[in-house]
Amino acid sequence: MQAQGPAGEPSDARLERAREVIRVEARTIARLETLLDQRFVQAIELLVTCKGKIVCTGMGKAGLIAQKVSATFASTGSDSIFLHPAEALHGDLGRIRSGDVLLALSNSGETAEVKVVVPVARKIGARVIAMTGAPQSGLAQLADIVLDIGRVDEACPLGLAPTASTSAMLALGDALAMVLSHERKFSREEYALYHPAGSLGRKLLRVGEVMRRNAELPLVPSGAPLSSALRAMGHTPGKPGAALIVSPTGALAGIFTDGDLRRLVDERGGVRREEAIDAYMTRNPKFVRPDQLLEEAERILREYRVDQIPVLDDAGKPVGLLDVQDILDTRL
Repeated sequence: MQAQGPAGEPSDARLERAREVIRVEARTIARLETLLDQRFVQAIELLVTCKGKIVCTGMGKAGLIAQKVSATFASTGSDSIFLHPAEALHGDLGRIRSGDVLLALSNSGETAEVKVVVPVARKIGARVIAMTGAPQSGLAQLADIVLDIGRVDEACPLGLAPTASTSAMLALGDALAMVLSHERKFSREEYALYHPAGSLGRKLLRVGEVMRRNAELPLVPSGAPLSSALRAMGHTPGKPGAALIVSPTGALAGIFTDGDLRRLVDERGGVRREEAIDAYMTRNPKFVRPDQLLEEAERILREYRVDQIPVLDDAGKPVGLLDVQDILDTRL
């Protein structure tokens, strides 16, 4: 017996209805490829040479897509904002400046609020790209460049709710943003800068961006008593749990950590605080450079089961200290 839904409709029928929605939207997006022409190239050239920002606008569901497209532009290296067309008519048109490009989304091309915004934007000095399914519409007539998403049959059973049309706008907006990003040679490092809390952003962080430095760097001269190292570990801001021992030339001579102290107490039953730190420090410790990826430093900490690692410059002098807690803090 076929499974029934709460309303008595067979489950298979519901699944087929859902699959049909996906098929309709997939066909609509696939058809966009055949609609791409020189107008898309012109739109990219306009965006590449834009001296101001990319202002995205749209009403209703198209407005929601415009917000997402604007966010994609912004996260991939282009200055962009979303402008609500209704709010624009009550003062927010002041957000538009000469040199901006207005990307206006409307499937019908007859959205009243958008059609009022466009002429004023042009009067201010902005250029206009229209994204619409009606290339002969009022909006299209007002635009400098028209990007046609084609005549769209919505996936809605009533043929009314924006579904396939908004999927097409989103795909075409993503195409604009990605091609523009490529044209501007937007790098992984720049992406990381705009996404510091993301997983990719973390992977592209450099040690120098996270390490402890200056007043947070616990430096102790070679030959100093163990008590000096303990004092540095306990009184340096952030309480790093390690001291970096430096030679008279400023080069790293060794490292002494809380873990070293615990092991000494366990193995020897105590330490002589007045004895030189050189007798207790770890010589030739592992180290990293400021320009190394944080991910590489994390691997070294994990592989050698240490909580701190010195950061050295090309002359072998300590310029920082990386603590495992500093890495954990980047994940918050």
